[in-house]
Amino acid sequence: MVILYTFISEEKHQYFLDQYLNSFPESFRLDILKYRRWQDAQLSLLGRVLLQLGLKSHYHIDEVQILRFPDNKPYLKDHPLHFNISHSRELVICAIGEFPIGIDVEFIDDKINYVDFQFQMTRREFDKIERSEDQIRDFFLYWTQKESVMKAHGGGMMIPLDSFEIVNDECEIECKKFFTKEIFIDENYQICIASDDKSIKKKALFLVTPEI
Repeated sequence: MVILYTFISEEKHQYFLDQYLNSFPESFRLDILKYRRWQDAQLSLLGRVLLQLGLKSHYHIDEVQILRFPDNKPYLKDHPLHFNISHSRELVICAIGEFPIGIDVEFIDDKINYVDFQFQMTRREFDKIERSEDQIRDFFLYWTQKESVMKAHGGGMMIPLDSFEIVNDECEIECKKFFTKEIFIDENYQICIASDDKSIKKKALFLVTPEI
């Protein structure tokens, strides 16, 4: 498994467009050019660039077609590898592995009022955050764990956040177990990866920030 990440840069935005945009299908290029904010365009573009670089550098795959399952989860056509991309504020991250994965990154915004999200938590989850010495960081840990599990599952927004509970980095959805692991890249971001493969809990994760 490899996890690639990078931070966006306004100064390099036009360079990124010139360097990488034409290497993607027309539909993706048009989607990138529709964004009004350079930040949104660059986050989306660099997510795919990281995937492209990761596949080429670590799995020796030069060209690949991305399709979507009926639940809208993307996958690589004719390749057994799995991937997931996430971004928040200035950080974009891409995980590539040999088994289904979900990854989520969130900027730790201290202006968030976690009480506003109480209805999306189980009683035990809310109590744990309430008792925490760092309530904001624990809220974002809760959030990234839940989001990464939903991405690994593939059910997306069809799964209510309060319908499952993560205990000791494990949970169960529809009789299927999922496992989570925290990742540290930057103190301003909370990151979590999840899979239905238990080895994710102990697997050494290869973190890479490529030259782009």
